Amino acid sequence: MMNLPGGPTPKEVMAVSLQKLNLRKGDTAADLGCGTGTVTREIAKTAGFVYAVDARPDAVSCTKETCAGLNVEIIEGEVTDFLLSPHKKIDCAFLGGSRNLSETLTLLSEEGVRSIVVNAVLIETACTAIDTMKRLGIFSDAVHLQVSRSYELTNRTMFKPINPVYIIHGETTC
Repeated sequence: MMNLPGGPTPKEVMAVSLQKLNLRKGDTAADLGCGTGTVTREIAKTAGFVYAVDARPDAVSCTKETCAGLNVEIIEGEVTDFLLSPHKKIDCAFLGGSRNLSETLTLLSEEGVRSIVVNAVLIETACTAIDTMKRLGIFSDAVHLQVSRSYELTNRTMFKPINPVYIIHGETTC
């Protein structure tokens, strides 16, 4: 798997994010800012169909490799351009990127997306997500998650922290 900035999403973070996303069997989902495609692959295990969108050609290439054979449509381009183009109605959306975040959240809310999860490593991104979701009336909750993994040090066990992540969740009332 290609090494991309910010990815792949750690498994522990992905578990909490997917729980918040509340996928239902057969949902149409979107992984917006799909990066390595690891979240896309996990979403595809439950969803009936997944859109994976990223503006970076290397991310699209990586997602194609990660999601080969799955019911995933991989799109290279800006998330907002995708959301403004014809597509199946999206039930759940995961956002791993922060470009045009307010506009993206607004478009998802206007579409009536049932559940939206934003993963953010920057405080500014978390604040933008929370403020925008509150303005749209869809903010549900935010979680600050710190994960540490064990490793061996002089025949003993020590823990090494992974960068903390903010998981922001929004739901529409539809």
